[in-house]
Amino acid sequence: MLTFAVIGVLNTATYYGLYLLLLAVVPYLAAHLVAFALSMTGSFFLNARFTYRTRPTLRKFLLFPLGNATNFLITTAGVYVVVDVLHQGHRLAPLLVSGVAVPVTFLVSRTIMSPGPR
Repeated sequence: MLTFAVIGVLNTATYYGLYLLLLAVVPYLAAHLVAFALSMTGSFFLNARFTYRTRPTLRKFLLFPLGNATNFLITTAGVYVVVDVLHQGHRLAPLLVSGVAVPVTFLVSRTIMSPGPR
């Protein structure tokens, strides 16, 4: 869980850096979507190697986004609610909502990345 958390912090920093860079050229929701997809790809490879110590296969790579679907839905809806409903700043919105989905993401990704019964 500690390794997952460290990778999560790195992933969040990567996501947020990309999000801020993309805000200069695209609307906030597009910035969120692109930054999320890129950081999720990095997260897959880091978690495969360091958290779950498993070989990253195409099958796991294709299933990994399913594990992040909850995270994606919560963060996307959360960013929308914070910015458009609560009228708060779009720069901090992703950070405010990102922590909500982390425990669920860990449990689902662990299920996907684990080798399963032998």
